[in-house]
Amino acid sequence: MDRERGLHRGAGPPARRRRGEKGAAPAAAAAREALGRSRGGLSTKVHLACDERGRPLSVVLTPGQSGDAPRFDEVMAGVRCRTRSGRVRTRPDRVLADRAYDSRAIRGHLRRRGITATIPQAADRVRNRLAKGSRGGRPPAFDPNAYKQRNTVERSINRLKQWRGLATRYDKTAHSYMAALTIASLMIWLATK
Repeated sequence: MDRERGLHRGAGPPARRRRGEKGAAPAAAAAREALGRSRGGLSTKVHLACDERGRPLSVVLTPGQSGDAPRFDEVMAGVRCRTRSGRVRTRPDRVLADRAYDSRAIRGHLRRRGITATIPQAADRVRNRLAKGSRGGRPPAFDPNAYKQRNTVERSINRLKQWRGLATRYDKTAHSYMAALTIASLMIWLATK
């Protein structure tokens, strides 16, 4: 009687499957649920616009591997805030954004709407402009003192991450995760009135 257990004799199926796991959602469904592969596994990216007091104005969810700049128009379209006169405002005076939003399209969009852009230039764009010499044109205007206020967005995201479910994305669907983000945003608005 042979007592060897767990030892495979002969050929068998490979240890690693070449097809998707059983019950795994296709890539389109994962993208619809705002789940994507980024540096550490599945993740969701939260694109956020907030006011000067750190209160969220617009939130957009995307899969973790998606870029920031392609979602800029969508985030800006969601910005709505009521003024003291009761009028709803959709155009801020100034946009403070990081280097990920440095593109001609975004700067042109803001210029057409009459919004002052405070976005530092990415290093590769500076290098390419300088390589062209006088044909490279002038650098875009940048106010370093105004840019110091950009940390307001980071603080707003950190406030949202105080809710454990938001920081770790326990919700399976994008709708329920967005609902949790909305509730947390409302709580931030109520706390900072």
